[in-house]
Amino acid sequence: MPDDMKRPTFDKSKLPSRHTTVGPERAPHRSYYYAMGMTEEEINQPFVGVATCWNEAAPCNITLNRQAQAVKTGVKAAFGSPREFTTITVTDGIAMGHEGMKSSLVSRDIIADSVELTMRGHCYDALVGLAGCDKSLPGMMMAMIRLNVPSVFLYGGTILPGRFQGRDVTVVDVFEGVGMHAAGKMSSEELHELECVACPSAGSCGGQFTANTMACVSEAIGLALPASAGAPAPYESRDAYAEASGRAVMNLLALGIRPRDIVTRKSLENAARVVAATGGSTNAGLHLPAMAHEAGIEFTLDDVVKIFKETPYIASLKPGGKYVAKDLYEIGGIPIVIKTLLDHGFLHGDCITVTGKTLAENHKDVVFPTNQDVVVPANKPLTPTGGVVGLKGNLAPDGAIVKVAGMKTQTFKGPARVFDCEDDAFAAVVNKKIKAGDVIVIRYEGPKGGPGMREMLSTTAALYGEGLGETVALITDGRFSGGTRGFCVGHVGPEAAVGGPIGLLKDGDIIVLDAVKGILDVELSDAELAERRKAWKPRAHNHQSGALWKYAQLVGPAHLGALTHGGGKAETHTYADI
Repeated sequence: MPDDMKRPTFDKSKLPSRHTTVGPERAPHRSYYYAMGMTEEEINQPFVGVATCWNEAAPCNITLNRQAQAVKTGVKAAFGSPREFTTITVTDGIAMGHEGMKSSLVSRDIIADSVELTMRGHCYDALVGLAGCDKSLPGMMMAMIRLNVPSVFLYGGTILPGRFQGRDVTVVDVFEGVGMHAAGKMSSEELHELECVACPSAGSCGGQFTANTMACVSEAIGLALPASAGAPAPYESRDAYAEASGRAVMNLLALGIRPRDIVTRKSLENAARVVAATGGSTNAGLHLPAMAHEAGIEFTLDDVVKIFKETPYIASLKPGGKYVAKDLYEIGGIPIVIKTLLDHGFLHGDCITVTGKTLAENHKDVVFPTNQDVVVPANKPLTPTGGVVGLKGNLAPDGAIVKVAGMKTQTFKGPARVFDCEDDAFAAVVNKKIKAGDVIVIRYEGPKGGPGMREMLSTTAALYGEGLGETVALITDGRFSGGTRGFCVGHVGPEAAVGGPIGLLKDGDIIVLDAVKGILDVELSDAELAERRKAWKPRAHNHQSGALWKYAQLVGPAHLGALTHGGGKAETHTYADI
């Protein structure tokens, strides 16, 4: 600990940890801390929860434990007492393509709930949250906003790209390789070689898929230190950002800056801009409304896609572009994207961040690099509108979302091929029962109907592997991986399970998609849809007990963020004020 560092003064009588550490009646509580080797001085300091999603489920999370130790070093150096704990993750790359994917979106809310309960139960004063895999990022940030104690988010970092036949590859190439293998375009030996080299290190999936998209959000919204999301997971330079995050949370505690001071309507708009500018995951259309909900702010899919429509697409990142997250890091990281968007008036520069300074102040000295084509200036975009757009129409009254980054054709019209679950659609693709011009419809995969709103990466990747990626479209009330490409429309609402129009479709119905005008229609009259609705009956799913059943009872529609509780608007108090 530096000798010249001045010890700040914290009034424990105003902090949550007073309930476990202050006064003679808390002697039993303090005895537990002595049992863990804490000193009296450490017990008298603010308690900082250091929450990670560390586990051995996938490479996304495997370095989080090491990074947490560096966070704790930073907290201690700034005269706080770190208390490390872990929560779950469900890793999409392993859950994908089978029943396990039903657990994925559910895990987002369980992560938020479990962090909340740990913080509440032990009365911690501040929080540093580390996350790697897709749902753990929004889940951790949702917990921070819900608790409203001073908080800093830290992304665990991206995976390094694999190399296969002279090109960079990611796990999505392996999913597409399954389709190529089924089509006879890739040998078993080649597929095995690809799977062995595609993921060469720890870290989250390497393209602008959901994890890296939400990592961008963490910086843009102001909950993470500038540039902290960039370094790949194996790089030990991440430890410096981890230590700095520990120091930063103590500074926020001293300044009294809380997550709801940071997460505002304007900072949510900043986050949506950065998602669109980078061609990010459509899952942001779920997670940004859910994060807003924790703060009591109404920010729906409609708000998100309006911003997407007004934002230039500037970063050539996979799956729509050429590069991976490591390439973005090597030219300066997310601050480069934020800098050019700030310079050209697309972001609110006056939003406060975890540095205690504004977004504009954090990026005033960033120099946009000109000798690269990973990110182009915001006034010279790859396309004038965002990489993700919203659709509405008689087939999606509540809206739907599609990633258009890299898409050659943004209009499509064709006959429906209707499937009541992803498994049947995937089987039809690999068994060559889908033909060019078809619109695949996968329904009863929404938040309630799944339950759990599965992602459809196995099916969409197989389409590309079969060579059909540019000649068919797919719509679903479920979700898509951030790695999905092609004309794939997700979050169609209302979902089939609650009687939405997607549940009324029949094979052969003509579906009209127009990502330029924002339309998703079926060529049926209102009278025909009304007649079909009379014959529609609710469809039972197989999960009538356990966590998935509980989720189905609570969860709301996708366009509002698939919410499971009342949010900030329903509160009578926040945890931070106990």
